Amino acid sequence: LAEDLLRKYMSGFGNEFASEDSRCPGSLPEGQNNPQVCPYGLYAEQLSGSAFTCPRSTNKRSWLYRILPSVRHKPFTPMSCGDLTESWNEVEPDPNQLRWKPFNIPKSSEKKVDFISGLHTVCGAGDSKSRNGIAIHMYTCNTSMIDNTFLIIIAICVSVPQQGETLITTEFGKMMVEPNEICVIQQGMRFSVDVFRETRGYILEVFGAHFELPDLGPIGANGLANPRDFQTPVAWYEDRTVATGYTIVNKYQGKLFSCQQDFSPFNVVAWHGNYTPYKYNLENFMVINCVAFDHPDPSIFTVLTAKSTRPGVAIADFVIFPPRWGVANHTFRPPYYHRNCMSEFMGLIKGHYEAKEEGFQPGGASLHSIMTPHGPDVDCFEKNSTAVLKPERVAEGTMAFMFESSFSMAVTKWGLDTCHRLDKSYYKCWEALKSHFNPNWKPSSK
Repeated sequence: LAEDLLRKYMSGFGNEFASEDSRCPGSLPEGQNNPQVCPYGLYAEQLSGSAFTCPRSTNKRSWLYRILPSVRHKPFTPMSCGDLTESWNEVEPDPNQLRWKPFNIPKSSEKKVDFISGLHTVCGAGDSKSRNGIAIHMYTCNTSMIDNTFLIIIAICVSVPQQGETLITTEFGKMMVEPNEICVIQQGMRFSVDVFRETRGYILEVFGAHFELPDLGPIGANGLANPRDFQTPVAWYEDRTVATGYTIVNKYQGKLFSCQQDFSPFNVVAWHGNYTPYKYNLENFMVINCVAFDHPDPSIFTVLTAKSTRPGVAIADFVIFPPRWGVANHTFRPPYYHRNCMSEFMGLIKGHYEAKEEGFQPGGASLHSIMTPHGPDVDCFEKNSTAVLKPERVAEGTMAFMFESSFSMAVTKWGLDTCHRLDKSYYKCWEALKSHFNPNWKPSSK
């Protein structure tokens, strides 16, 4: 059954879905959400992702029909947070261009590390108490979570696996997520992560807003990430008790807490609603690009956006740089030199990033903070300033991405020091840039 479920998803972004485990036909109540007695003796439980009074277009909720309600657990008690933090003032601010070498994955032969203990906060901003901010984490692990689960109660998470497949079990069903795919786990959803080898990936945690598909404007009705390519799992339940207890880990106001219960949290037999986890394959992105001249802004590569209250300004955008054709005439084609009012955190899933083919490696990262200048390294600039301009494939075999945010990001002590992966020579990739200024230049006659 589990193998069969991994091949089944429902398609669409933000749809009103309904699913029931095939072992219990008719488990979804008909005509109402909360009958006096639910089919099969199940409990009805609503999971609200938005305020009750949000406009219908933004109202997020799902109804879960489960063997036991999630309220039945022992009290939460504090637990060690490890390298997970929301303390943005533990080190002094650093406005420099920052780049990290690939983050180390612990060897399974030396130490067993699961998804929770393998989480490390790199940077972030804002406050989860006021639900206004973000955090960026790396996960590096080598073993599955056994009889425990992880609940992020404040945030919506985008998970970007870079190495190793992850089997994510949620209250809504199972998702197999591979490198070059992403998954979104919404606020309040319980999930566990199984891995099959040494595994690494990136996580963007947004404390308040939901992710949406970006508006297309003059692009029209189609393009970028198409709604039908998003996949939501089908219902799957387990009716299982564990004598030693399940451990529920709750991330609350930046701290971790745990509690015990003796039954599986994945006991949802049926559910319906529009508040669900989902995944998306980045290869399905329909790229928009220049076909005449100049280099368009990277906003044309936005997959998902979490909007702020200011029109056009995002709390966080998830942007990718997929394989595509470059055909612009009279144009320096790689990304231009740039200072941005947004923070740009980049990661590399595979291949070589076009603007820095050396140094920026899969499993590593970079952070260009607000108004910190950045752009192509010396080799990229010199090569592309003299290249013969003809149609060419850009980023073939590559997938880079960016978490872009209007927040000014603070880097953690782990990111600057403890991880020992910060590339302190990063600035040198621009040191050899030389002046090409010629005061005697004259336009060529035609």
